[in-house]
Amino acid sequence: MPTRTTNCSPTSERTAWRLHREVVILAGWGRAILLQLAHPLVAQGVADHSSFAADPRGRVRRLKQTLGAMLALTFGTAGDAAEAAAAINKIHDRVNGRLREGAGKLAAGTGYSAHDPALLAWVHATLVDTFLLSYERFIAPLSPAERDRYCLEAGGAAPLLGIPPDALPRSTGELTSYLERMFSSGEIVVTGTARSLAREVLAPGLPWPARPLLALARLTTVGLLPPPIREAYGFEWSPRKERALTVLSAATRRSLPFLPPLLRHWPAARRAARRERTLHQG
Repeated sequence: MPTRTTNCSPTSERTAWRLHREVVILAGWGRAILLQLAHPLVAQGVADHSSFAADPRGRVRRLKQTLGAMLALTFGTAGDAAEAAAAINKIHDRVNGRLREGAGKLAAGTGYSAHDPALLAWVHATLVDTFLLSYERFIAPLSPAERDRYCLEAGGAAPLLGIPPDALPRSTGELTSYLERMFSSGEIVVTGTARSLAREVLAPGLPWPARPLLALARLTTVGLLPPPIREAYGFEWSPRKERALTVLSAATRRSLPFLPPLLRHWPAARRAARRERTLHQG
């Protein structure tokens, strides 16, 4: 998961703060989840240990918990970050089991654990890649140096989550190489379990007034996926949908500068900015 920025530089220099403060970055959240579920061990763990598929409220609760942890790790104090990491580790303590059916190079019976650094690295990389893509698609372009800095900053709390420092990509080049290696490894296979969970991601059973928002969420989730993964899930895509996504992206980029921070940025980000200003004025 995106993690705490560990340097003490002003807010404007923290690329992770720039990305994570934006509410609209949630447009890519579904993509990240579906990429994570494309790893059979992640999908099996979610299916075995989460109320995600059975309870619509559980899906909302999971999103709030994950989002809250991301914001605490990014914008919280050192104590907030430690508390959030401890809560994540406590949940991970009970998430272990075995793959029920073989998938790709993974044999049936392969064990999984949420503390496995390799699985944590996959989850982390999918989020970092998705947030970079979402920011540039819906908010503004980033320079190569900014993209590299984000990759580096996003791994700041790896020790709190038990992830070896060298397990995470620390630049865009390393991120690209890691994803290419994983996609060609035979470990990333969209299983029937993943497809079943994906249906819950895209149709979470919210009340009918929310359906227009769900349609937009489905458009961004499916449209931002790498084409091979999108096809493996069995999602239909067309030039018309691609044009709709392009229009939505452009309209969002044009309108965001006119929104005040109260609407555009997460409350945790605004609190952190105020804390930083007080610190540097003191």
